[in-house]
Amino acid sequence: MAENKKAALGFIFVTLFLDVMGLGIIIPVFPKLISQLIHGDLSTASLWGSWLVAAFAGMQFLFSPIMGGLSDRYGRRPVLLLSLLGFGLDYIVMAFAPTIWWLFATRIFAGIMGASFTTGTAYIADISTPEKRAQNFGMIGVAFGLGFMVGPAVGGILGKISPRLPFIVAACVSLLNTLYGYFILPESLPKENRRKFDWKRANPIGSLKQLGKYPVVLGMVVSILCIYMAAHAVQSTWTYYTMLKFNWSEDTVGYSLAFVGLLVGAVQGGLIRVVIPKIGQKRSIYVGLFLYTVGMILFGFASQSWMMFAFLVPYALGGVAGPALQGIMSAQVPPNAQGELQGGLTGLVSLTSFFGPLLMGNLFHFFTKKDAPIYFPGAPFIMGAILCLASLLFAMRSLAKHSV
Repeated sequence: MAENKKAALGFIFVTLFLDVMGLGIIIPVFPKLISQLIHGDLSTASLWGSWLVAAFAGMQFLFSPIMGGLSDRYGRRPVLLLSLLGFGLDYIVMAFAPTIWWLFATRIFAGIMGASFTTGTAYIADISTPEKRAQNFGMIGVAFGLGFMVGPAVGGILGKISPRLPFIVAACVSLLNTLYGYFILPESLPKENRRKFDWKRANPIGSLKQLGKYPVVLGMVVSILCIYMAAHAVQSTWTYYTMLKFNWSEDTVGYSLAFVGLLVGAVQGGLIRVVIPKIGQKRSIYVGLFLYTVGMILFGFASQSWMMFAFLVPYALGGVAGPALQGIMSAQVPPNAQGELQGGLTGLVSLTSFFGPLLMGNLFHFFTKKDAPIYFPGAPFIMGAILCLASLLFAMRSLAKHSV
């Protein structure tokens, strides 16, 4: 049984790694593709880019609880495979999009189908013992880190040939990932642990209401909202910020994101297995959120290219907070509701992924446009630091109130 669980973790790790790699391939070239389609500059492209991310997130907010509920009813495997297939088809259409509105259509479709991480997280919860959940959730971070180490580096190199070539490669990766999962990935949810699909619970509001049954989970919601809003200071503006302020090319952006992946992989794959057992989940959350805050401030005031690489270190070390948060919340939920929990949390993430890019993208545009009152491209990172600090304060309050 132990060997089967270990093998299953390996399978889900490879699946998520390939999924993230496909996503990472397109990131370095997205600004240039948008600029071409709108015939505008980087500052204007950042606004369109934020709305594209918001379109994806809005659909994911609406549909991730449905996918989570379906995975609790029919198992993780079919839902995961359907999601991977959808991403493959999405990249194909993006590769040949003739107008910006085609990109919007593909982002909406991808948001509907995007359940790979929701289902993957529930899969890990299915096969993990309570004491190992936080460490095993760290594998998601490792897959994310390694995928972002390989994907953007490849995308940056391919993007110098053509801004559309990375999308074709990403499509191939996603479709191969679907085949891999079809032939290799086993089902993780036993039939006796499945529940009936309920439309009242399989909607964003119903899913969020279900989180209210678990006081600790509910108490962490505001903290989670703040930290994921803050993350979009990096996720939504990094490429635009570094290209505009430091004149980075696609391959340099790709290498920087590859370095992010290397750091994240080291933290999630090694450091958390030492830090979380040693200082506990609560302190890991506090330390991680503090480091996120410091990293954001440093990004905002960086004046040279090398500083962006150096300041990634404290920011990446903040990653010890994520698995600790997941471990605490997952321990409060029964086995047959893990998919619902992850669907609800993904819904929350998607909600912040709708407003976060709009907030950060508009801040970036406002402080970089030609008639900006103050030219300060780092404004989104300072807002991110404020939100990270708020997340830390809310987490301390919630965990102090509930004995965990």
